[in-house]
Amino acid sequence: MKIVHAASEMFPCLKTGGLADVTGALCKSLSSFGHDVSIFIPGYRKLLESAEFKKAKLKVVLQIELGDDFLRGEVYALPIGKRQTMYVIRRDEFFDRSNAYGASNRDYDDNDRRFIWFCKAIVEAMHVLEIKADILHCHDWQTGLVPLFLRMVEQERGASLALKTFFSIHNLAFQGLFPNRSFKYTNLPEEFNELDGIEFYEQISMIKGGIFFADKIMTVSPNYAREILTPDFGFGMEGALTKREEDLVGIANGIDTDVWDPRTDSHLPANYSAKNLSGKALCRKALLKETGLTDTDKPVYGMVCRLTEQKGVDSLLKRMNFFIKNDCRLVILGTGDPGYERSLKRWAKSHPDRVGVCMRLDERMSHLVEAGSDYFLMPSVFEPCGLNQMYSQRYGTLPLVSNVGGLYDTVIDFRDDEEAGTGMRFEPTEAGFKEALKVSLALFSDKASYEKAQANGMNRDFSWSNVAKGYEDLYAESI
Repeated sequence: MKIVHAASEMFPCLKTGGLADVTGALCKSLSSFGHDVSIFIPGYRKLLESAEFKKAKLKVVLQIELGDDFLRGEVYALPIGKRQTMYVIRRDEFFDRSNAYGASNRDYDDNDRRFIWFCKAIVEAMHVLEIKADILHCHDWQTGLVPLFLRMVEQERGASLALKTFFSIHNLAFQGLFPNRSFKYTNLPEEFNELDGIEFYEQISMIKGGIFFADKIMTVSPNYAREILTPDFGFGMEGALTKREEDLVGIANGIDTDVWDPRTDSHLPANYSAKNLSGKALCRKALLKETGLTDTDKPVYGMVCRLTEQKGVDSLLKRMNFFIKNDCRLVILGTGDPGYERSLKRWAKSHPDRVGVCMRLDERMSHLVEAGSDYFLMPSVFEPCGLNQMYSQRYGTLPLVSNVGGLYDTVIDFRDDEEAGTGMRFEPTEAGFKEALKVSLALFSDKASYEKAQANGMNRDFSWSNVAKGYEDLYAESI
């Protein structure tokens, strides 16, 4: 099949979260199956300055209508392996920035213009370059208007650009909401600025475009696909999603097992496997040393995330005394809400031997936290899929996760199944998290039970080759 993906980020070109990991790994897996895979991404500064981009070739110059203006853009092609091509859409006014979506915890004021233009540029590039796809798969709100723009262009120009369109919701909390005045940048007929279009409570919603106008809607786990049909997790979109329920499918993400493999991981001071865990003990020592924590015979708990309400940082802060009183160690890597950052730094300052915080984005350190921790914490309020709980299991680190979204689908609670258990799931409440921490302490002292759960997790297969087969089957069925 000829498969085209469109996304606002892709590992390793640019990564702010799991979306980049998913697009990078899914495209790589599909191409390894023999499909012809292309992906459109914006020309961010980091990508334009990379050594790889020097190999890119300018393919076409576009003039894209945006409201009353026509704005120029360039499309570069960069081959990735034998069957993958990256198309970089460049307009420096929009994408030559240090961050993808905003700075200082505030979205860029022109994100509406940036990503409406990006959606239009994808469709125009496909038309001019005569890229006729079997499947066009768009990811998250930044590409939410692509399926609609594509069908409009096909109708206007009498040309087929894609047989079927797919739209993936990676996190429904981010919907691409903008003031209603932003609708003018779409240049769409007014009929689309209504309830059955992209209008949303006197605003416009780019994610709603993907929900209403793609042929198939995907989410990143089966449980999340069920959750978003309810008011508790639908963020106001449950009505629109219920209308498309027959076309809604959830497939849990995989992980890139080439990048995340404790046997070969170059980020680690020592490698290890399920058969020989001696290297994991060295990683634990290295993690404690790097964060300035003293050694202990009690568990080391790790957490790598954006410091936001969604990730359950409130629950963590309410339970900080657990780590202090029980002589445990806690390492947190991430950035986010300034209030959360200040609170965690205060804990680290008052208990420098037990709490270590690293307020930065650091790929090497994220691997070390996964390898050097005994438990990995994910007390999320909601979690569409999550990747760290799968990294953790592969690295012999037991995940403690909220019983939501993809965390429910990918972690087997050892209390429910002692033979196959790989971690713990708990209700996303203060009481649930408190009980999970208490049980984790008892499990760690039961060496045989802990090691069994550890081995179970390391022997699970979360590879993208398995996951991508599910996408391949859906693509083939749809056409």
